[in-house]
Amino acid sequence: MPTNGLHQVLKIQFGLVNDADRYLTAESFGFKVNASAPSLKRKQVWLLEPDPVSDAAVLFRSSHLGRYLSAAEDGRVACEAERPGRDCRFLVLPQADGRWALQSEPHGRFFGGAEDQLSCFATAISATELWTVHLAIHPQAHLLSISRRRYVHLCLQEDEMAADGDMPWGVDALLTLIFRSRRYCLRACDSRYLCSDGRLVREPEAHACYTLEFKAGKLAFKDCDGRYLAPVGPAGTLKAGRNTRPGKDELFDLEQSHPQVVLLAANGRYVSVRQGVNISANQDEELDHETFLMQIDQQTAKCTFYCCTGGYWSLVTHGGIQATATQVSASTMFEVEWRGRRVALRASNGRYVSMKKNGQLAATGDFVGPDEEFTLKLINRPMLVLRGLDGFVCHRRGSNQLDTNRSVYDVFHLSFSDGAYQIRGRRGGFWNTGSHGSVRSDGERAEDFVFEFRECGRLAIRARSGKYLRGGASGLLRADADAPSEAALWEY
Repeated sequence: MPTNGLHQVLKIQFGLVNDADRYLTAESFGFKVNASAPSLKRKQVWLLEPDPVSDAAVLFRSSHLGRYLSAAEDGRVACEAERPGRDCRFLVLPQADGRWALQSEPHGRFFGGAEDQLSCFATAISATELWTVHLAIHPQAHLLSISRRRYVHLCLQEDEMAADGDMPWGVDALLTLIFRSRRYCLRACDSRYLCSDGRLVREPEAHACYTLEFKAGKLAFKDCDGRYLAPVGPAGTLKAGRNTRPGKDELFDLEQSHPQVVLLAANGRYVSVRQGVNISANQDEELDHETFLMQIDQQTAKCTFYCCTGGYWSLVTHGGIQATATQVSASTMFEVEWRGRRVALRASNGRYVSMKKNGQLAATGDFVGPDEEFTLKLINRPMLVLRGLDGFVCHRRGSNQLDTNRSVYDVFHLSFSDGAYQIRGRRGGFWNTGSHGSVRSDGERAEDFVFEFRECGRLAIRARSGKYLRGGASGLLRADADAPSEAALWEY
């Protein structure tokens, strides 16, 4: 399986919500903890870590402070331990309704309370000792079976989801985690939900909702009958097996889903590696050999293009572009110039990638003309979830306006036309820009937005006015930014 940064396991980050719908918060002052916050921000994000001493216990580390939650023998709780000690060990006891009870491993007491009156001294579990897990990671990812080392994807011909892919290639390998009534649903790229009996359904019924469990840093999905999802049979069909305890077969990793793109050249044909190592614009269909995994380097903002055949685009002798590199180097890095609905690519020799008369690509252009421009299309996000600096993009209650600071997210639907994207909201209305750059999702006609992939995992969205979409202090989404600055970049 390729390495070199292609397969990046997501760190599981989450918030813990108590019975009063308030989030567990780690404060800088005095390293105190409380449950007063109504939404999931930076102070409310926690990481779950396996305990190096005990297989059963886990550790809770504050993402904000970098310190560990602890419970003393007298029930006092704090988040000040720089290194995990005995008092930092907790047992996670999942309940039938999907919530967790947290028990101090050394002292046997349960953690709970309200507001700033938190303690770990309860001898029994009541409503105040129950916590809902709310994931703080971006919910779109690839799912890897630990036992089979294969990726889960949608198999339309068999009408199922199966863990049988060597690579998470194409749109069918994308999963969206939907948070619903304290549980999570697995939504396939065609918007259907996975039931524990292997069926795919349009609405998330009870058997399509799962409680999340963690074991040794891995993820398990428990259904409403207490059984766990696992790949079953030779085909690896994903369904609940007989086990009521998660073993290796029931464990999964969530991996970051990098953008996968196709490129259309000036001759109206797709760039491809179907013919061998040479990169040529000579195909009329967009299949696996025309799909490239695009990774952006965090330091330089240059990108690489990885092929399904196992190689990177690379600059070779005399300016040719071939899919021969197995490791990232200067010759595999390309600078992307965003030119409205088109892009130009500059190779490490300082020249632009150009299409020759026979369709082959070579970095020989000194300036950008028609043969140096390409239409770049994102193919593995038919459904879009956006997160900015302050939270997720979500419809404002009772309105078609869009908030950018929410703990919950709405799923939007993308369509593509001539280098631009149209975005549809949950009621079927299109995103459109109004007065003062306000963005709403009630348009009867589609408005074009241009996507620019600026950083690893983050894009900028440009409206027809030429302005970029950003989240403002009021929480409203507006198209009024002149440049793709921090507030105008979105996790996708």
